[in-house]
Amino acid sequence: MAKELQEKGHRIGRYLARSLMREAGIASRQRRRHKYKSPGVEALVAPHVLKRKFDVTAVNQVWCGDVTYIKVGKRWLYFAAVLDLFARRIVGWSFSMISDATLTCEALRMAVELRGHPKEVLFHSDQGCQYTSHKFRNELLENGLRQSMSRKGECWDNAPMERFFGSLKSEWVPETGYASEHEARADVQRYVSRYNITRPHSYNDYRSPVVRERLAA
Repeated sequence: MAKELQEKGHRIGRYLARSLMREAGIASRQRRRHKYKSPGVEALVAPHVLKRKFDVTAVNQVWCGDVTYIKVGKRWLYFAAVLDLFARRIVGWSFSMISDATLTCEALRMAVELRGHPKEVLFHSDQGCQYTSHKFRNELLENGLRQSMSRKGECWDNAPMERFFGSLKSEWVPETGYASEHEARADVQRYVSRYNITRPHSYNDYRSPVVRERLAA
């Protein structure tokens, strides 16, 4: 909050921002901490190439992918996203009521199209069946991309994606979920747009991903 106000020209620090938030009845929503027990086993289909080297020097060097679920009535809507590690920008996404390889392939195709068909990008994900499938691996090969996979149970091997989904759910998605698939798709896409264009990101010195990429161009 303090950083956003500073960007708009206000002279304010974190403590004043905290006081103002209290006066206005605004409370931040914090992500819950999770404990994970991991065997740390590498995937048989792709090695753990990334090895948590999340600081990259240019766009289209490393993309990360993952799938999460969002409540829609009494069902789940699955949301796959592709994130460019350089500025933590979401460059591809897709939705489906079925969590299969088609979902992740569609998100990957969107990223490839929007980023101008780059080659030799390292694509990192967990060992989910969507990413180990022949269909998804063939999609990577056809587009000239390389594959890396987290060790089994090691969620922090794909920490930037975990952080994005955590922010989405803690900042935006209603706790009760959505009434319809259409409502969920539209609202999540609004968040993606906000996240990319205007939301400050601590990794980017509190600039948005789009601004960070523009400054590096």
